[in-house]
Amino acid sequence: MADRDLTPFYITTAISYPNGRPHIGHAYEAIAADVIARFQRLMGRPVRFQTGTDEHGLKMARKAEEQGRTPRSLADEMSGYFRVMCDALNISYDRFIRTSEPDHHRASQAIWERMAASGDLYLDRYEGWYSVRDEAFYDESELVAGEGGERLSPQGTPVEWTVEESWFFRLSKYQEPLLELLNTPGFLEPVSRRNEMIAFVEQGLRDLSVSRTSFDWGVKVPGSDNHVMYVWVDALTNYLTGLGYPDDTAMMREFWPASLHLIGKDIVRFHTIYWPAFLMSAGLPVPQKVFGHGFLLNRGQKESKSLGNVTDPLDLAESFGVDALRYFLMREVAFGQDGSYSPEAIVLRANAELANSFGNLAQRTLSMIAKNMDGALAAFEVAEADAALLATVQTACADELPREFNDLSFSTGIEAWLRAVYACNQYVDEQAPWALKKTDPTRMKAVLQTLFMALRDLAIAIQPVVPSKAASLLDQLGIPEAERNFSALEDRAWFNRLVASGDTVAPPTPLFPRLELPADEGASA
Repeated sequence: MADRDLTPFYITTAISYPNGRPHIGHAYEAIAADVIARFQRLMGRPVRFQTGTDEHGLKMARKAEEQGRTPRSLADEMSGYFRVMCDALNISYDRFIRTSEPDHHRASQAIWERMAASGDLYLDRYEGWYSVRDEAFYDESELVAGEGGERLSPQGTPVEWTVEESWFFRLSKYQEPLLELLNTPGFLEPVSRRNEMIAFVEQGLRDLSVSRTSFDWGVKVPGSDNHVMYVWVDALTNYLTGLGYPDDTAMMREFWPASLHLIGKDIVRFHTIYWPAFLMSAGLPVPQKVFGHGFLLNRGQKESKSLGNVTDPLDLAESFGVDALRYFLMREVAFGQDGSYSPEAIVLRANAELANSFGNLAQRTLSMIAKNMDGALAAFEVAEADAALLATVQTACADELPREFNDLSFSTGIEAWLRAVYACNQYVDEQAPWALKKTDPTRMKAVLQTLFMALRDLAIAIQPVVPSKAASLLDQLGIPEAERNFSALEDRAWFNRLVASGDTVAPPTPLFPRLELPADEGASA
């Protein structure tokens, strides 16, 4: 394994707008961020992982008004659904932040005051197009025509003409520093997103309206109590709030600037133009990397209430299992691109790769050890075929998968891991331990224990993706918690310690039972 980066790692998701319940897109981003966080922890890095809900803005205020309730009560209810989703999907966040919390208001006002001290805020009158659904301002040149000729945002959402007094941020002042940042290798990925943002900035930046007076659900502007901050000033600041800003906290010193903001491709502009400009104005370091992932499509279609194809991710998790869902989403889609899912695709991939290949490998190996060796492990002579298999598994688990995961190429990393699983199954077929039981029991034991060693490496490597099932397998293998990280893959003496302990291998518990389509899906497939 190559030298590891042990510097602190701070990862955030976009905070979700809770004007509706979570959908599969929210789950996809949370799972991807969790895979990254778990991977970096297993690589030995101190990790801080933050997610949460973005609760202010005109969209929330209007939604609450429609329901005859206060924005606060709506936020309290809806934020709870997102926390439930994260917990149900085994998302290992360190903080679930809510922008309605007092410490966040304090942080938002502090960064506002620093931007004001830099001379970057001024009071004027805003007249222009605003999308409530996107919580975004758009220039006339950005609008598109709807089917009836109505003006729509580039995202296809309705816009309305807005006129009100507003504080403005001198975004135009930061055009050249932003271009330099966007041209910094690795700051914004994938490359296609970077090119889009460079083109946007090169067209010329206009100063940005950053306060509203037409509603009061938000963070008050210091010294202008009739103004609330534009929701994106407030929302983006959450990444600092979670580290204790504006105080000089140990977390701020350790984890800022953020290592990775993981976001959807539709909000790249806010994170790579507005946010860095705010930070520059406030005299704070900018994030190291922003990654704008693609959308997850339902059978190739974007989910919408009008199409009736919105999927509750908890329904999928209940039908197919949390780890099977996590595996599918990370395996199926080349991260960064749009991808598609369906219940049939989840069942097909989970059965072929988890149940039939990995799960069956573990079941066969541990069952034969328990039955034919009374579960007792012993030192054995490693043959050429055994060494070759262990080298294949070692390369996949200690080199290829970590390299790809570090580059956020999850599907490619899992594919390398899966090739090692297939190599193990091929080894079983070639060595035929059931036949060796009669002809060469000593060789049978060597084969089974080689597979035992391979299973340990495979389980350690796949932990970020299927944490519960991998932990179950490592428990069955008797691997201590302290020996379940990637550095443990370099340790070749672990098997001798396990042998010396005298612990035996019990008959296994199946990891991945074969999945079936729910009755309603099966009927429509």
